[in-house]
Amino acid sequence: MIVLELYISFLQIGAVAFGGGYAVLPLIQDVVVNKKGWLTMTEMTDIVTISQLTPGPIAVNGASFVGTKLGGPLGAFAATLGVITPQVILMLILGKLLFQGKKVKILDNMLKALRPGVVGLIATATVDLIISSIFPEGISLSFDFIALVGFVVGLILYWRKFDLIKLIGLGAFIGIILGAFEKFLL
Repeated sequence: MIVLELYISFLQIGAVAFGGGYAVLPLIQDVVVNKKGWLTMTEMTDIVTISQLTPGPIAVNGASFVGTKLGGPLGAFAATLGVITPQVILMLILGKLLFQGKKVKILDNMLKALRPGVVGLIATATVDLIISSIFPEGISLSFDFIALVGFVVGLILYWRKFDLIKLIGLGAFIGIILGAFEKFLL
């Protein structure tokens, strides 16, 4: 039953999703694209994009979107519940320890050791998303010129402290215009 499979898969992702946000993307990708084959890499990139446009944590949004695609509203509920269950339990335990004012040396050491790994996971997710956006059919001589230009322009504008909301709006506007232009030409 897909609902139970979604819950268990996202429970496993949530149990090892240290670092949250972009650090969880390679874990989701590994399960839903590589192991289960539930999504293509292009669909995964679309889900990341949609997750960035909607409020909330990327892991929760991603789980909700994958669950909806595979199992409808019940699938979305199961996947979302699965990904948050370990975090809720962990936060209840850590919150109890931390709010008692005690210094937990083992926790400090664990977090110190996890930081570089989390940065590596974020870098992996970033590289995978860039490659799948610019080379939608895998790395080859063929690439999406518009995606490459959009990436470079977006990066430059971001570095120049261009307002992020305006940057997202600009990207959406250009996508609509280019999509209409492309449809007109075809």
